[in-house]
Amino acid sequence: MEYEEDLVVFVEVKGAVTKPGVYELSEGDRVLNAIEMAGGYLVSSNSKHINHAERVKDEMVIYVPEEGEVVEETPLDSNSTQSSLVNINSADATALTTLPGIGAAKAEAIITHREQSGAFKEKQDLMKVSGIGQKTFEKLEPLISVK
Repeated sequence: MEYEEDLVVFVEVKGAVTKPGVYELSEGDRVLNAIEMAGGYLVSSNSKHINHAERVKDEMVIYVPEEGEVVEETPLDSNSTQSSLVNINSADATALTTLPGIGAAKAEAIITHREQSGAFKEKQDLMKVSGIGQKTFEKLEPLISVK
């Protein structure tokens, strides 16, 4: 049996918190933990759109707006480098079918492989899925991530 240590993730907390900054948490920690590490909310904060129960992800940005501030409708954890990539370890069939060459059957094959064999460790592992060869993988590689 392989020894598995807690994975460390870094999360940036911005906006109406006492101590904005980048914080180190363990994978599986919640947004609430990151807010607490940032010293909690300012009196002027508006936290009603923040999902405190969401699990944090590496490179996540948690933005806490001021009361009355208009916030663009973008996911709180989006960032410029990852927002358009499809995470093959967590994407559902709908997200997977947005990829070129992936229809409903291949999306289901990816999900089945993930459920039976565990998370993909690297992008190349996608070629272990039946029906995905080198040519398909080359089209997909710049569009996917494994987190």
